[in-house]
Amino acid sequence: MSPDVMWSIGELAERAGATVKSVRFYSDRGLLPESGRSSGGHRRYGPEALDRLRLIRSLRTLDLPVPEVGRALEHESALEDAVARQLREVGSQLTALRWREAALHLLQDCTPAERAERLRLIGVVAGPPDTTVMARFWRRVLPPRLPAELLAAVVDAAVPAPPDDPTPAQVLAFARMHALTAPGRLSIAPCRPDLRAPDEGYRPAVLYQGLGQAYELAATEMAQGAPQAGESLDCFVAAHADSGGLRDTSEFRRHLGYVLDQTADPLVDRYWQLATELATPADGPPAITPGSAHAWLRASLDAQLADAA
Repeated sequence: MSPDVMWSIGELAERAGATVKSVRFYSDRGLLPESGRSSGGHRRYGPEALDRLRLIRSLRTLDLPVPEVGRALEHESALEDAVARQLREVGSQLTALRWREAALHLLQDCTPAERAERLRLIGVVAGPPDTTVMARFWRRVLPPRLPAELLAAVVDAAVPAPPDDPTPAQVLAFARMHALTAPGRLSIAPCRPDLRAPDEGYRPAVLYQGLGQAYELAATEMAQGAPQAGESLDCFVAAHADSGGLRDTSEFRRHLGYVLDQTADPLVDRYWQLATELATPADGPPAITPGSAHAWLRASLDAQLADAA
């Protein structure tokens, strides 16, 4: 290329609308190709450097770090990865803003007495909602002998995913769930020995696998009407019986109903009420959670026992 079509660093910066300092910075990092040096040792650039500089500046406006810009210039797949990562980060930021907006509406649309309580709660939603406290709670109270894969599935089902665009009511439900599951707040009764046969060991994996199946069946039956005897209730009772080496009999069902009533924890019931509120979309029907399915099955068992009596 003849010298008369090459530019100095200042000319390149002017054509690109950049500063000399920026051009020098990118050149020093090997991102801009130099076409040569002047007789005085100054850098000279050709038209390809102008195209490259414009591309670099476009990538930098997307907040890509300089090392990622360099990789993106060399490999198309690196650019795709960088764009995907940026989209995830922007999505997370937008979610945080929506939660903050809903929290502000929560404080705006309430009485002074309600505002004092809500101010104490909503500190947990200052950024993207984090369910770590809830997940740790369930990992702490679930039986320690559950297989890792089953434990993860139970925790995932017990901790509803926060919506990306929450209503103020959902923000309040999340904040209350967060406060409720803080260390030392909730306690769940351990394995109940009175649901085991003599000389039989308790098998928590059998119970929780069976309960998961019962809740899935109940989700279908719950849409059909009031609590009632059916396949989901049979599966629910069988899960308790099988986990303790017992048989599903009328006597066992009566005893199970008694045990479930005696060991019910109001705070745990409150957790599941809040979980349902969090998982229910605006203007949608109530979401079905393991807690609501469990309550429906308990009511179904009570109804069956009442009919039998």
